[in-house]
Amino acid sequence: MLLAGILIASDVALQSRGHEGSNPGQGPTLDRPVDRVAFLPSVIIWAWDRPEDLRFLRSKGIGVSFLAETLTLSGDTVRMRPRLHPLKVTPGTPLIACARVETDTIFPPTLTAGQVSAAASALARLTALDGVIAIQVDFDATRSERTFYAALLRELRRQPPPTMPLSITALASWCAGDPWIASLPIDEAVPMLFRMGPDAQDVRLALAQGVDFSLPVCRKSVGISTDETIPTLPSGRRRYVFRPEGWSQAAVRSLLAEEGKP
Repeated sequence: MLLAGILIASDVALQSRGHEGSNPGQGPTLDRPVDRVAFLPSVIIWAWDRPEDLRFLRSKGIGVSFLAETLTLSGDTVRMRPRLHPLKVTPGTPLIACARVETDTIFPPTLTAGQVSAAASALARLTALDGVIAIQVDFDATRSERTFYAALLRELRRQPPPTMPLSITALASWCAGDPWIASLPIDEAVPMLFRMGPDAQDVRLALAQGVDFSLPVCRKSVGISTDETIPTLPSGRRRYVFRPEGWSQAAVRSLLAEEGKP
């Protein structure tokens, strides 16, 4: 079945075809169930844009958040690049379609209402992919891009189906001292606890001292990487796990052993 430039079916590969000032998070949001993401697996691996054969995951209770497309905001346009490498999964594997949003550094985006609409439509099409049970947006929005990002998420939330969980990745600072995402219409913000930059030491220290993130939407999950020391984590959090080298059966077995799962 060909949907949104990506083919997904049982053992077939996923392949490509083809402003500052006021709080941008404020504004009307649609009512959402408190635990819309509660059914997601407790461990979800990120499958970025490289060939991945994950058919060995069958019945292991692990979900996959896969890079489905990359949107580049350029001038007054939105360029969409679909996934370029195959992803093989077993039918029934919980799938989250993740979209990376980037900005063109040569032709900076104008961040118009038209770009909001175009980007939201591209993201909404991912909900039609077979096996997808949630949408995730990965955008390291700068302060000047927050109003645009908030408008994009509100527009995406208005798109059908209304019950589709909406997750975003979040800088650790967004969940603590700079909680501008508090009123966004999202079901989950995943604090990224790797590649944290200058705030890394402070974040690690706070977590080690038992300090939790201030926003409830940030207390459902965490994002970690296998190539960095994992900070002290609050219990009961869903773990999104990145592995720079991609995933193998041995790597997943090791991950499950660390999680205390068979």
